[in-house]
Amino acid sequence: MTNQLGVHALVWSGTWDEAGARHAISSAATAGFDLIEVPILDPFGIDTAMTRRLLDEHGLKAACSMGLPPHADVASEDEGVQAEGKKLLTRAVEVAGELGAEALCGVLYSRLAKYPGPASARSRAHVVDAMQHLAAQAASAGVPVNLEVVNRYETNVVNTAEAMLELIDETGAANLAVHLDTYHMNIEEDGFRKPVEQVGDRLGYVHIGESHRGYLGTGTIDFDAFFAAVRDSGYQGTVTFESFSSAVVHPDLSNDLAVWRNLWSDGDDLARHAHEFMASRLRA
Repeated sequence: MTNQLGVHALVWSGTWDEAGARHAISSAATAGFDLIEVPILDPFGIDTAMTRRLLDEHGLKAACSMGLPPHADVASEDEGVQAEGKKLLTRAVEVAGELGAEALCGVLYSRLAKYPGPASARSRAHVVDAMQHLAAQAASAGVPVNLEVVNRYETNVVNTAEAMLELIDETGAANLAVHLDTYHMNIEEDGFRKPVEQVGDRLGYVHIGESHRGYLGTGTIDFDAFFAAVRDSGYQGTVTFESFSSAVVHPDLSNDLAVWRNLWSDGDDLARHAHEFMASRLRA
């Protein structure tokens, strides 16, 4: 197995003050992970020097992820709202650079919410423009960017790997890659092998999540098929476990993600199980 194993910080902490960051980073290192995904909950307020110090202290690498709030939705038809979103994207690239992050990923092309209808031509144009802006900023900073494919209840822009490839092609940016997530694939794709094959060498980041966001192997996702496809593809990047419980996640984010019931409360046990689950399937 050559892939790095990562884990989302929200398995342990819903805040990113020093206490929350230390708990998440030290716990991820203890569980044997190579990388921790740091959610940029407040791009202009995150203490990157503190975070970098804790990462170095525990010998952990980092990736960064971010979502966009309603007032900074780059998919908005409102030019002022789109402009605010571009400012957040610029700052996210700066944060990732300051942390020495190996990737900036997530839903960077729209807010995380169920939209009332399909994306309009104006909305699509704003998304393409914002992603071109993001790609230019990231290229200058040397930060890899991976756009996450999520389900129809979290965006109306793209919901499949094929649609994400089309969006990236529309931007003309060579430095944007695809971020696949098994939780979302389970809702939108017609299998777990085809999307990996469609994306090919443009796969930049992977999230592993169960169908109900609980312990891996206790839901309906065909992980054997997905991991076989990943191994066959030759993907050498990071594979990151993601799961949410309102016992840990900040209430606002918990509501955004519709975490109405908790399938776990012990992040340490959950993470240890996920590490072994992923490692065993990547070695198979």
